[in-house]
Amino acid sequence: MDFKELIKSNQNNVRNIIKLITKEVNEDLEQEVYLKVWKNAHRYTERGVLKSWIGTIAKNVSKDYLKSSYKKNTDKSVADDEFINSIRDKKQSPELKLISNERQTKIIKAINLLKPKFKETIMLCEIYGYSYEEAAKKLNCPVGTIKSRLYNAKKELAIQLKDLL
Repeated sequence: MDFKELIKSNQNNVRNIIKLITKEVNEDLEQEVYLKVWKNAHRYTERGVLKSWIGTIAKNVSKDYLKSSYKKNTDKSVADDEFINSIRDKKQSPELKLISNERQTKIIKAINLLKPKFKETIMLCEIYGYSYEEAAKKLNCPVGTIKSRLYNAKKELAIQLKDLL
């Protein structure tokens, strides 16, 4: 497989993993993931799925980023008021965090209430970032079926989560 093709086919998955862990879109981390994939390609064995291997690298890069980012912020001097204000701006207040957690819990419960076929389709396409074609291959059904299930799942979720919208 060509490296450009590898990046293209895994871009959504890598981006979603980074966003899920770091809570931000970070193109630098994406580049770091692909750089590590390229440097360590000789270590990859065909025992597992390539997408999973790349996903693991993305998770590790994201976690490393958070560790180093946290350490840098705690090691800095707190003498500068502007720096202190910038930290407060980036973090959520306890109230916003609680609301966000409640919102996530409602969404997860709503997804779990979906019919199994809708649930697996929404998980593959919206949570794990699979394309319609990849999801169709994984579920062994036509692309049109994936689109239909996704539409119906979103419609059902919109009804269940109308108070959040």
